[in-house]
Amino acid sequence: MAPSPCNTAEKDIGLEFYHSESHGTGGRIKAHAEDFMVDEISDLPPAKEGGRYTIATITTRNWEMNRLVKQLASALRVSRNRIGFAGTKDKRAITSQLMSFEMAPEALDSIELNDIWVSDVYQAARPIKIGDLIGNRFSVHVRECELKDDELAYDIASCKESLDAVGGFPNYFGVQRFGVTRPITHLVGKSIVAGEFKEAVVTYLAHPSEYESPESKACRLELLQPDGRDDLLSEFPRSMNFEKTLVEHLARRPEDYAGALRQLPDNLQMMFVHAYQSYIFNRILSERMRRGMPIHEPIEGDLVLTIGDKRVPIHERPIEVTAANIDLVADQVRIGKAFVSGILFGSESRFADGEMGEIERKAVENEGLKPEDFVVPEMQRCSSRGSRREIHCSYESLRTELADEGYVVSFSLTKGNYATCLLREFMKADMKNY
Repeated sequence: MAPSPCNTAEKDIGLEFYHSESHGTGGRIKAHAEDFMVDEISDLPPAKEGGRYTIATITTRNWEMNRLVKQLASALRVSRNRIGFAGTKDKRAITSQLMSFEMAPEALDSIELNDIWVSDVYQAARPIKIGDLIGNRFSVHVRECELKDDELAYDIASCKESLDAVGGFPNYFGVQRFGVTRPITHLVGKSIVAGEFKEAVVTYLAHPSEYESPESKACRLELLQPDGRDDLLSEFPRSMNFEKTLVEHLARRPEDYAGALRQLPDNLQMMFVHAYQSYIFNRILSERMRRGMPIHEPIEGDLVLTIGDKRVPIHERPIEVTAANIDLVADQVRIGKAFVSGILFGSESRFADGEMGEIERKAVENEGLKPEDFVVPEMQRCSSRGSRREIHCSYESLRTELADEGYVVSFSLTKGNYATCLLREFMKADMKNY
């Protein structure tokens, strides 16, 4: 089946196709926080009485992850480095996730922040670290659909049938990776990899978006002026705290652009380069689909990832598909024990062979990249050895149900995969609606 072309702004971040051929319901998610419910499927640290770390389930409503950690650290009067979490979550949502705190359990009693709830507190010998989760359960209410009644029901059923036939969807990196309101994260990463730190700072600070608040847009337009304004910092809205951090550093140390970027949280620094790698991956996946190559079946030259503990693909040891093993590998892919992969290009990443290798090498060549570009001495957090990622994402327990003003989609995904990339198959809406 030929892929359906995407004609929205998602094309600009590499999401050029849909698997399903349904018309698309339109609509939007996250009209209300309650429309997007996420529950972490956790890898629980074993309980240990008197352990060094306190583990707790933190439920939030409309909290961005970096701001959440910053405010928790402030409330607890500790460094943010003493707070651990397994993965970032959507801001406009109700989310539940495990977090760790290097302190006694009773210290959490001092957390009195709006729309944050603490539960299931216990002690453990180890903290929560990035990646310490199995997956996430989602329940998403899509509202304001273009289709109604029987037409809506038919389109939802048609899309689900198409996805169920292959057991999944194209495993793009979703819009959240790049910024829904202002998709520039990968552009910042591209400048960092090129060693153009001033350009990275200017891109992050001063490129307004039509979807931003008037206050944020006005601040960015002022920052673009060559003379600027000395009193502008006082007008930065709370949503621009990280931009304020950069400007304050540059006021003290003009021209120290790499140093300014190093003032940002470690996970945000890493996200810049990861977003650039994600952009290239999306382009590679789209090119494979454009050529009519299967994403849920291997061909010779592919590198496949086998499944390890907790049903998570092992990215470090891909297996090459050859004429001798293709039937065996295809069987493993069909039963969900292996996945075809695409490159996340870095300093030590491995290309596929055959036609997939041709696609990967061409995408990297088009960006003018070399492996050594991903060793960034000035910003060590941004260095990346690269990896591989499955190009087809499976799901569990996919259900759809008509509801007030639209419909609800519920499902589970393993970690590292994007709910919006499943939802876009149903909705086929403008990027800002995710």
